[in-house]
Amino acid sequence: MKAMGWKPGVPKEKPKGRVYEGPLHVNAKPKKSDLIFFGTGGVPHSAQPQNHPGAVRRLAELGLGVYEMEFVHGVRIRPETCEEVKAAQAETGIRVTAHGPYYINLYSLEEDKIEASRGRVLDTARALEACGGDGACFHPGFYQKRDPAEVHAFMTKQIGELAGILEKEGCPVRLDPETTGKGSQFGSLDELCEMGGALSGKNISITIDFAHIHARSAGANNTYDEFAAQLELMKNKLGPQALTSMHIHLSGIAYTEKGEAHHLELDDSDMNYPDLFRALIDFGASGRVVCESPALEYDALIMQKAYRKLNGS
Repeated sequence: MKAMGWKPGVPKEKPKGRVYEGPLHVNAKPKKSDLIFFGTGGVPHSAQPQNHPGAVRRLAELGLGVYEMEFVHGVRIRPETCEEVKAAQAETGIRVTAHGPYYINLYSLEEDKIEASRGRVLDTARALEACGGDGACFHPGFYQKRDPAEVHAFMTKQIGELAGILEKEGCPVRLDPETTGKGSQFGSLDELCEMGGALSGKNISITIDFAHIHARSAGANNTYDEFAAQLELMKNKLGPQALTSMHIHLSGIAYTEKGEAHHLELDDSDMNYPDLFRALIDFGASGRVVCESPALEYDALIMQKAYRKLNGS
């Protein structure tokens, strides 16, 4: 990692992202020995055309293995596009996940906003199923100055009900609520692991965003021992299977004392991803890592290269 040229608690101007120029893709084709596959959250900068099917094919060309569709401003995708994504996924073997809209708040003080949020979660899962994917992540909502225990109980009920609706519809997509980057947001790792344990038997896991956890703690949770403790918590609360199909988000991140400010390129951040990968390897973890850095495919390839070097693959 490049040494920090700025104080982590004072975010730099939000970067625009680096355009991939190669040649990091040389010999980057996913290997059968890989337990963890890497990809991008959103369409890679170098994809042509700049759409979901183009993203899947470009990631395959680069030798990456995961594409997360970003529905952050709404689940807007045509049925024919879903078919194109599904065909590209079947053709390339790229694993497809999805990120739900930012406007989700399952603990709103307004009932109509709760219902709209429930609809957005369900629409994300349904669209992902139509695209041949699995793993619908979303930010559950905010505390809104309410008792965290009350919010936790309400969120658990809501997400359990949503999983039940999808089960009745025959939708196989797993709901993966995401760890969040600010203390004002519901979604600490402890909270989501407690929720997942309470909803065991439902098609629910979590999306663990290690950058969010790092930012939420204003710079802590960035050592091997801390990463190992997080994985141990998941294993104990969610069961050993939680580490065999992980949905991970990772990027550089800028933060303040209040938590996340914005994502950064890896080389502009203090994110200790080598020790994270060592912990994942030591725990025998498998699954998907979605890069949310501004330098999408560039940093995803850096992550994949670092993981393989440590894993001896």
